[in-house]
Amino acid sequence: MLENISLETLYEKCLELLLTFGPKFILALIVLFVGWWVVGKVSRAIEVTLEKMKIEHGLRGFLSSLASVILKILLIISAASMIGVETTSFIAMLGAAGLAVGMALQGSLSNFAGGVLILFFKPFKVGDVIEAQGHMGKVVDIQIFVTVLLTYDNQKIIIPNGSLSKGTVKNLFNEEKRRIDIEFGISYGEDIHKVRRVLMQVMENYDLMINEPESVVHVSQHGNIHVGMLVWAWVDSENYWPAYFGLYE
Repeated sequence: MLENISLETLYEKCLELLLTFGPKFILALIVLFVGWWVVGKVSRAIEVTLEKMKIEHGLRGFLSSLASVILKILLIISAASMIGVETTSFIAMLGAAGLAVGMALQGSLSNFAGGVLILFFKPFKVGDVIEAQGHMGKVVDIQIFVTVLLTYDNQKIIIPNGSLSKGTVKNLFNEEKRRIDIEFGISYGEDIHKVRRVLMQVMENYDLMINEPESVVHVSQHGNIHVGMLVWAWVDSENYWPAYFGLYE
């Protein structure tokens, strides 16, 4: 008898909960799924708007991703409040969870902060060639936590933003013009003026060279067995490597 009463009571309680929270739960799920889709559209619209405003590619991706995360968190809080969850308690729980995750992921937070610094202070941008952390390559993507380089032998290098923001970064193509330095030696019997004249003619006739600043040929040292020569040749940054190897040929 008691067992029947308990089962009947349990059934009634379940039915009561279903009638009370069922419609709210279904509505919250609908809001969550539709809202998730809308957030994706809004995030894409933000990125398109920033692109029209000529905002740099890496910063566009960062801002649209950040907006997406914030909107999704607000959406989850709204859906939770629809089924009766206290938003203050929910926010406090999220805050505690965020603190715990933050302490566990201090390195990731450092990389996140580094990404923010890179995107706002712009020591380099997508398309620049940089040398950092023992690697040199073209910046193909600046993400929230990492920067992706593509080396000249087509290797993809992923460097944490925390290391980049705290370390030394050499931006090789930040300026429009770049100087090629070539050192070589000639024997003491060679005519230095003739060597200089021939090299200047080569650079004047080479279509990748530019006239300003003027390219020069210097005597850099008098060694034991040869005279050291130094060539300074100026080119547009985008033509640096073709011109560099072309001069050697």
